[in-house]
Amino acid sequence: MRAPILVINCGSSSIKYAVVSDAPSQPRQSGLAERLGGGDARLKGIDADGHEFSRPLHGADHTEAMAAILDALSGPAPAAVGHRIVHGGERFTAATRIDPAVLRAIESTGALAPLHNPANLIGVRATLELFPELPQVAVFDTAFHQSLPPRAYRYALPQHLYARHGIRRYGFHGSSHAYVSERVDHLSNRPHGGWLIAHLGNGCSTCAVWQGRSVDTSMGLTPLEGLVMGTRSGDVDPGLHAHLSRQLDWSLERIDTLLNRESGLLGLSGLSNDMRRLEQAAAEHHCGAELAIEVFCYRIAKSLAALSCALPRLDGIVFTGGIGENASAVRARVVEALPHFGLRLSAAANAATVGGQEGRIDADDSGPELWVIPTDEEGQIAFETRQLLSEAPA
Repeated sequence: MRAPILVINCGSSSIKYAVVSDAPSQPRQSGLAERLGGGDARLKGIDADGHEFSRPLHGADHTEAMAAILDALSGPAPAAVGHRIVHGGERFTAATRIDPAVLRAIESTGALAPLHNPANLIGVRATLELFPELPQVAVFDTAFHQSLPPRAYRYALPQHLYARHGIRRYGFHGSSHAYVSERVDHLSNRPHGGWLIAHLGNGCSTCAVWQGRSVDTSMGLTPLEGLVMGTRSGDVDPGLHAHLSRQLDWSLERIDTLLNRESGLLGLSGLSNDMRRLEQAAAEHHCGAELAIEVFCYRIAKSLAALSCALPRLDGIVFTGGIGENASAVRARVVEALPHFGLRLSAAANAATVGGQEGRIDADDSGPELWVIPTDEEGQIAFETRQLLSEAPA
């Protein structure tokens, strides 16, 4: 068995980690260091024996949290570190080994992902300090979507904004869409065809995949474009910004906060961004929860229908992400809103496929297939990291 890959997903106040072995039967060490910098900072996770643990970090910064993560790990030392980087711009079309020039290039894309890339870089620098001898690899959320054709990635804006400033659609959740599309090709009776993937979690996106390549996706320049999400609005009239500025004298920063942190399921329901809570409230006839779920599902179906235009043939739809994998009622509503696609949902299979289970949920082989496939972004990042290093010259 080869040495594992340590996968790091660093946020502004958290570090998510996983140790990914190439032995599928081995329990995966993983966890989350959260609320970093605060007195209630804590590390919680699953150890090499599959047991849960939790320990205080008492105001730890990212480097101290990384040291605590390393102290919690057991087994072979990692062969490399794979980092999730949200935005790679047009420069990065695949996983890339990190060196000073790559670090500078990632920094230069910070304006395209100001909530994500600077935080991702904190994790990179912390692990470089702790693991100066290990290969460090950046795996970009945007890389999988660099196969989009110009008709899908260009905005109808003046050419110079694209040429000089990179204003275009990039797409995100690339590691998830890459993993799921590869997995459904392996499982399906129709491999290497046309698939629509719905990654539904607190962040949501859809993707059209033809023969293993992304040909269109719902997210754009930033992860705000597209579907209704947990706290993000998704698509709105671009004139909304000017309207709020004129009518309410709101700043761009205030509008940005509204659209990213106060909207989506939370804003529609006035209750929560958690689908589990909303489904419970809707069952009790909470009007806001009922509306939030209805809009959420309709916008997913609308996006999938639009993205089908990018496919020469539709072989099926795959649901993934925390909501996509667990909310059978959401899946049923989305399928119901697409009657012209010839989809036939098996109510029994749909209801039974929850809790991280993988399975096919359509009723027969006469129409497009329907799948639930749990995503594995950490596994995909580890795979791309190992693949890059195995291809590097000795």
